[in-house]
Amino acid sequence: MRYLFQGDSITDCGRGDYENPHAMGCGYPRLLEAELTARDGDCDVMNCGISGNRVVDLLARWKKDCLNLKPDVLTILIGVNDVWHELGNQNGVAAPLFEEVYRMVLRETKAALPDTRILLMGAYVLHGTATDPEWDTFHNEVKARRGITCMLAEEFGLDYVDLQQVFDDALKQYPAEHWAEDGVHPTAAGHWLIAQAWKKAAGI
Repeated sequence: MRYLFQGDSITDCGRGDYENPHAMGCGYPRLLEAELTARDGDCDVMNCGISGNRVVDLLARWKKDCLNLKPDVLTILIGVNDVWHELGNQNGVAAPLFEEVYRMVLRETKAALPDTRILLMGAYVLHGTATDPEWDTFHNEVKARRGITCMLAEEFGLDYVDLQQVFDDALKQYPAEHWAEDGVHPTAAGHWLIAQAWKKAAGI
């Protein structure tokens, strides 16, 4: 089995070498690589997350960083930068375009890799130093991208992981900074949460 994780800095988490899909970083893909390879010595786990990516960046590199790698299981987590980049430098991706481009990515993937299982993880946001200054906008816009992701998962018959619910449930145990250092980027505990949610959705 070949597993590929795709997304932004949450998935990237210090990969360093963007030409090497086996540069795993130190986040949830690394945690999952440890468990998946311990269970199956023949499995191949790859990470092509790139810090700062929006959905349009995924589309631009999709053939090289996904289709050519021919994963059996593909996981995508995207959406927070489509909001964050707009708040920071007016270079985000509006919700209607986010939906259109994400649908293009999925349509292309289903056509090229019809037997690949795809899991979509919904973008999330917590209170933190990066999110609190414009909390209402950040929260509402990420919620819109998450709704689009869930809708696309239903449209294409894909698995969906509601990470916002996962983190919201975790907030009952510890405060936001325990799970995400700035409201977006997970701590070690936050990466563990994502990994556990992925395992539940994947049935592992």
